[in-house]
This record gives sequence, C-alpha cells and structure tokens, in this order.
Amino acid sequence: MSVLNEKLLRDALSLPLDLRTELVDKLLESLNVPLKEDVEQAWAEEAEKRLEEINSGKVKTIPGDEVFKKIRARYQK
Repeated sequence: MSVLNEKLLRDALSLPLDLRTELVDKLLESLNVPLKEDVEQAWAEEAEKRLEEINSGKVKTIPGDEVFKKIRARYQK
C-alpha cells in the first residue's frame, strides 16, 4: 500500500462512526452502476410479489438469527 493510501486509510478510520458510515455509503454508491428503468421496475414488481406471498401466508419467513445460526453450523464442520 502506498504512503498516500495508508494516510487516506488512517484518516478515514479516525473519523467518527457516523461520518465513516456516510463515507462507506458514498463509496458503495460509486461502485454501483445505475440500473436501467426496466430492471428497476422488474425488481419493484418482484418485491411486491414477495411481500404479497408473505402477507398471504403462502411463504413462511425465517428469522435472520436462525438463518445465520444454520450457516455458521454448516461452515464450522
């Protein structure tokens, strides 16, 4: 890592948590290519469909902590 990169990293890590979070959000946004409108629409429709399946009882949700517990158990072998 270059001296400039090390200084930048040190400076970023010294920021308060809320500013580091904001910086991370901005960096992640810069990596994402904006979705085309038709893709955004398809994702919105899919999200609505999944929400309806959950609300109707057609799909059973699994609590996040249970999912992560199963993942940890699977990979600790």
